[in-house]
Amino acid sequence: MKNLFMALILILFSVSQSPALEVAGVKLEQAVMMHNQQLKLNGYGIRKKFFIKVYIGSLYSARHLASATEALRDNGDKLIRMNFLHSKVDKEKIIEAFSEGFANNSPELAGSPEVKKFLALFTADFNRGDVVDLNLASVGTVSVSHNGRMLGTVPSAKLARGVLAIYLGDKPADDSLKKGMLGKE
Repeated sequence: MKNLFMALILILFSVSQSPALEVAGVKLEQAVMMHNQQLKLNGYGIRKKFFIKVYIGSLYSARHLASATEALRDNGDKLIRMNFLHSKVDKEKIIEAFSEGFANNSPELAGSPEVKKFLALFTADFNRGDVVDLNLASVGTVSVSHNGRMLGTVPSAKLARGVLAIYLGDKPADDSLKKGMLGKE
């Protein structure tokens, strides 16, 4: 009877766990924890540059966000995860891409002290298999981690919205990635 009970517990535990989704050989979690809250995978896409697959971009949120407008207005916690696919991406290229994204989608932020502080967090190149998390907290902070190591936090609700706009704004870094992060591909 004890073995039957343990078997039932194991079955219930395994059923309650969301299996990871595999994309381009990378396992994406269906849900992540942020500030003691479960965020679910809203959508994902592959960021391409000149036909080169650079990274998988995933958006996690507390509730499903079906449109860019809805996502940019939503005050809940969000996580943007970048799973790098390319063999090596120089930090300068990432900084340049973020700078361009701010200029295109939040020109009032471009060159601001909070953007400079955010960009200064990226001090290393990115390699295939690396994971970069951009935590956009409902309290108005942006925290960045690289392979689980915290790089820093910038307190700015405008910055958090600006980072999200790089991916979901009117001039996103990649239209296909935007659609994917909104669950449309």
